[in-house]
Amino acid sequence: MIQSPLLAKILFIDDDKAFCLSVKEYFEDNGFTLIEAHNGKVGLEIFRQEQPDVVVTDLQMPVMDGLEVLKILSKEAPNVPILVISDAGGLNDVIHALRIGAWDYLTKPIQFLSVLEHAVCRALERSRLIEENRIYREKLEQANQALKKSLDILEEDQEAGRSVQMKLLPAQNVAFDQYLFNHHVAPSLYLSGDFVDYFKINDKSFGFYIADVSGHGASSAFVTVLLKSTMTQMLGRYHAAQDAVIMEPDKVLAFIGTEIHAAKLGKYLTMVYGVVDLESHTFTYSIGGHYPNPIVLEAGKARFLEGKGFPVGIMKQATYPRYTTPLTPGARLLLFSDGIAEILPEKDMEAKEKLLLAMTVEGQASIAHFIEHLGLADKKSLPDDVTILTLWRDP
Repeated sequence: MIQSPLLAKILFIDDDKAFCLSVKEYFEDNGFTLIEAHNGKVGLEIFRQEQPDVVVTDLQMPVMDGLEVLKILSKEAPNVPILVISDAGGLNDVIHALRIGAWDYLTKPIQFLSVLEHAVCRALERSRLIEENRIYREKLEQANQALKKSLDILEEDQEAGRSVQMKLLPAQNVAFDQYLFNHHVAPSLYLSGDFVDYFKINDKSFGFYIADVSGHGASSAFVTVLLKSTMTQMLGRYHAAQDAVIMEPDKVLAFIGTEIHAAKLGKYLTMVYGVVDLESHTFTYSIGGHYPNPIVLEAGKARFLEGKGFPVGIMKQATYPRYTTPLTPGARLLLFSDGIAEILPEKDMEAKEKLLLAMTVEGQASIAHFIEHLGLADKKSLPDDVTILTLWRDP
């Protein structure tokens, strides 16, 4: 028995006063509180006053029998255990009592009161478990309501964050002289850890980058905001004639890596940053652990540009190689985040790379071609953020 008898109050209803006395003495000797009633009417009055933990009632009594008591209490206090006692010949009454709400029954004569005690204790234990269940369900419902409220707030926050992030992305169809930019960002969650940007540096050059922050969601999206801010600061310093770091891709990646590492966000990013010279039509770039490498499409042939380097922000100080390649008239440059590899059907990386090159040629480096053939417009759940950035030079 889990519930202490000292805390259990029993209402015992029976017209046999001698039996009531013996039951009272037995139960009180064992630590229970027992209240007697000698007919159903008095029993109901006592019940409403005393609010006992369990009721034991005889079925055959004058004034009001046990079945009537049971009917009333089953409606008034359905969670209070009610045990019925009946003569051996009153089996039909017992069956009826069980149907209308009795928890258990015993037959007279009860030779050992320990049997009655065991039935009472079992009913009290069952009642305790039911009450704990009810409290648990109430707490669970409260927790669910609190969770829903938190999720609603989170959704509002995510919506606000997404709005901010989308506003930080550059516009579509942006042209710098002979060059045209477009991009597509498909987040795996509400917010994206991928980011792209392109901007004019001076009358003779422009810069651009694609970045992929480790992880997903709000924390990774926050790093993209930090990245945007850092790039804007570098561009501002260039225009203020303080330094020309923005013109040197290897130094840009090194500086960003130092900033990310110092922020101690537990994040790093992969990145390709490059500068296009509008006079020489060359593309100078550095790669920070980014995969896949940029693809260039020229004269109907697609190839990956060379380059490698450490992911940005893992090391306090890192150096990056700098590469330069010409961009011939009609050249098209295509950059992806590594999420593209997750949705390509091929199993190994070599086959995925061959497919990327083939699709680049087939679609002429068109973002729309990749969206259509990879089903990006229809995918509601992606394994990773997928971003595509294109740069086309006029023929």
